[in-house]
Formats: sequence, structure tokens, C-alpha cells
Amino acid sequence: MVKKKACKRCKLFVEGDNCPSCHNNTFSTNWQGRVYVTDPNNSMIADKVGLKVKGEYAIKVR
Repeated sequence: MVKKKACKRCKLFVEGDNCPSCHNNTFSTNWQGRVYVTDPNNSMIADKVGLKVKGEYAIKVR
């Protein structure tokens, strides 16, 4: 099984060569935990962590 790659800056899981959220191109496959944000405007967790875009995020990226 291939491990997903996460953006090192915003921790969003990315499939392409650039992050659609922060436009970074530095990724890591060494991450732990996941958070799914479906409605960042009404999510207490997204507000606490500072997530503005809906999607799947890693909790810890190395």
C-alpha cells in the first residue's frame, strides 16, 4: 500500500505536484493521524488548528 503524501506547510494530503491550499511543493510521506474537515467555517477543530480549506489533513508531518 502506498502511503499518501502530505504538504509540509499546511498538512493537506496532496496527489499532484503542488498543494492547492498553500501552493507549496514540499511534501512528506512520513505523517501520523488524519483529520477530515468537511465544513471549515462551522468546525471547532478547524478553527482551533487554523484550517480554512475543506479536505483531509495529517495531524503530524515530519
